[in-house]
Amino acid sequence: PAALLRQRPRVRSTALHVMGIAVAAVSVGMFVGAGVEAASTAQDTSALVTSGLLTLVVGLTLWSGSCPGDVRARDVFAAVGWTWVAVTVFGALPYLFGGTFAIDGAYLSAQIVNSIFESASGYSCTGSTALTDFDHPGAGTMMYRQLTQWYGGMGIVVLAVAVLPFLGVGGLNLMGAEAPGPSGDRLTPRISETAKRLWATYAGFTILVFVALLVVPGVGFYDSVAHALSTASTGGFSPRADSIGAFDSVVVEIVFLVGMVIGGTNFALHWRALRGDRGAFARDTEFRSYAFMLISMSVLVTALLWIQDDVGLRTALRVGVFNVVSLGTSTGFGNAQGAGSPGDFVMWVPAAQLALLALMVTGASTGSTSGGIKVMRVQILLRHSFRAIRRGRHGRSVVVVNHGGRAVPEHIVSRIAGFFLVYLLLVLSGVITLTALGGGLVESVGATVGALGNMGPALGEVGPTANFSDGFSEPARLVLTLYMLIGRLEIFPILLMFAAPARTLADRWR
Repeated sequence: PAALLRQRPRVRSTALHVMGIAVAAVSVGMFVGAGVEAASTAQDTSALVTSGLLTLVVGLTLWSGSCPGDVRARDVFAAVGWTWVAVTVFGALPYLFGGTFAIDGAYLSAQIVNSIFESASGYSCTGSTALTDFDHPGAGTMMYRQLTQWYGGMGIVVLAVAVLPFLGVGGLNLMGAEAPGPSGDRLTPRISETAKRLWATYAGFTILVFVALLVVPGVGFYDSVAHALSTASTGGFSPRADSIGAFDSVVVEIVFLVGMVIGGTNFALHWRALRGDRGAFARDTEFRSYAFMLISMSVLVTALLWIQDDVGLRTALRVGVFNVVSLGTSTGFGNAQGAGSPGDFVMWVPAAQLALLALMVTGASTGSTSGGIKVMRVQILLRHSFRAIRRGRHGRSVVVVNHGGRAVPEHIVSRIAGFFLVYLLLVLSGVITLTALGGGLVESVGATVGALGNMGPALGEVGPTANFSDGFSEPARLVLTLYMLIGRLEIFPILLMFAAPARTLADRWR
């Protein structure tokens, strides 16, 4: 039988092969959640086990029934995009089987939409939620919810590359299409070793945050594990309805501040620093700009709250810095103790809210787990704009766009300019669509930018103390689900994944 199994025909498809191992990998999170659930309330144990078994069987079937094909450029987008779609769909099963959203007589359609929305928000590390009652799901389901963000932080496809070394050099294409940032950063000659080292750094950082939270009074073991998973991934999910505000502790918030800043930094820099390169951070121009952005915006927002919002300086500093770092790193944690409290930024003066919106657009560093356009892209776009102005004055001048002391190739500059144009078109389309589906203008702008940047809370009725189930209709939440996946995969992979089958059909037609 084993020989027959090895000899049976297999579909030659990189997309199915990577999809299979990724789907099988996320089933582990469901089994972990089941173990936590069995040790606590046990109300969702069967739902988590059933979801895990079904997901594992489908994943192993896809993996064993296929083999990697040629990793061509057009196939990369299909492999990455469809993998994330499949993971999102199967990731919704624990919520659906466990009745997480089956409260207040919710229809089945609403349960399905909310389950997919929550799954996409987790795996894309967005942090937006449709939960209205945080006490309804069991402890295991909530831990699984945290694990979805940890999986999505460094990227499920990067994990697949780490255990599929026979993908060879083509694995770099997969990493570049999925890993946060404009391109994959090769730390070693072997792509599988690069992926493993990134995951090792990521896991080590998660453990570090867990230990730091565990020694802080008032957090506890469960909350330390849960929040370490979402801090390392800059995801922002919390098993508590008031997020970090539930602890009401400056010391706890400082731990999260440090964790969020580290999570928003290029993980390749972390690895080099751990290897003894002490000047890795200081030499990196993107990191310097990233640090300057967080510091300057913290000063600006604190001053606005203190002067215009009549908030005490100490309170303004506490809530201003925390929310600037939270949204600047696309984590989305909140330190508000309920609606209307000083940390509820939807109550701030408009100038402070616009500053947060600018952070939601920009995001943090490339190569980090954060979302947004990324600081490097903004730097290159600004230099490209200055070059255009200079060429307007001196038409024959040859001006090179530099970054970090090196010239940026023209095709990279053009790709980043195209990325920004597509981003603007997506924001415009999203706002029009959401408002047409009944959303308010402020809410639609904030939710669209937040979904594309994987930020979590938005503005207006979907701020840090609200949820998206009350703020948007079911069709609107499906639109936001798509936008979260588009933003997590840096826009192009999820859009161009349709080009592979379309091109294949065109080739066959000819």
